[in-house]
Amino acid sequence: MLDLQAGPWRAALLPEQGAAFAHLEHEGRPVLRPLEGGASPLTGKAGAFWMLPWTNRLDGGRFPCAGEVYHFPIAEAAGNALHGLGREAPWAVEEAGPAHAVLTQRLRHAPFDYAARLEVSLDPEGLSLMLRLEHRGAEPCPMGMGWHPWFLRLPGSAPRLAATHRMVTDERSLPIRAEPSDGIPAGDTGWMGTDQHFAGWDGTAVLQRPDLTVTLRAEGDWAHNLQFYAPDHLSVVCLEPVSHVPDVINRPTLAAFGAMRVLATGQALEGRVRLRVG
Repeated sequence: MLDLQAGPWRAALLPEQGAAFAHLEHEGRPVLRPLEGGASPLTGKAGAFWMLPWTNRLDGGRFPCAGEVYHFPIAEAAGNALHGLGREAPWAVEEAGPAHAVLTQRLRHAPFDYAARLEVSLDPEGLSLMLRLEHRGAEPCPMGMGWHPWFLRLPGSAPRLAATHRMVTDERSLPIRAEPSDGIPAGDTGWMGTDQHFAGWDGTAVLQRPDLTVTLRAEGDWAHNLQFYAPDHLSVVCLEPVSHVPDVINRPTLAAFGAMRVLATGQALEGRVRLRVG
């Protein structure tokens, strides 16, 4: 476990388990639902993990690229592959200080060949994250990435975010069309139990809790799309900045709302997140 601390903030990362967050605290209060009892970041529904080189769901694990179709393992009963490959592989710790760490991951799994670089920093004002995903393969390849935090939801909590569209999904939680949306305005009560993708997001999301307010601001390739998940049966809200619409590689009609970027050798995606608590 890699421990970081600055002012009122404490965090712990698990480099050998996908560089997942085990916990994030502010003044001793959990900001993320803590990963406890040795639970795996893959199944624990707590902490936070990284999604790369695609995010969220792939229909049937199907990934077309350069005239071929690749298939990835199905991870849920609905028949979808989930959340990419990076969270299942270790990351190397390149730098580690009291409040700052740099981790890297090199992965080759056709059609993907990538180098990822993650920076995590704490200061008295909050948490800063930066993820860079560089394509190293010889042929161009579509790629995507995201961050999947499990924010602790207390009774009386309420999220809000602004967007221009939301994805309407089928019974397998795959997008079928976009419809105009304001996002989740203050006072909205219809968000509980939903799993929705928002496009045209303005890059800011807020979780108002009785004990604190968490503000997330995203930049770069994470500044326009957000996956929102608020399960009825868990005390969490997931506000996931992502670079593309789920399964958009198989749904080109939705590409205008957030396509995967086709990267040539040496090209990269880069996303940044800043978390503050008030």
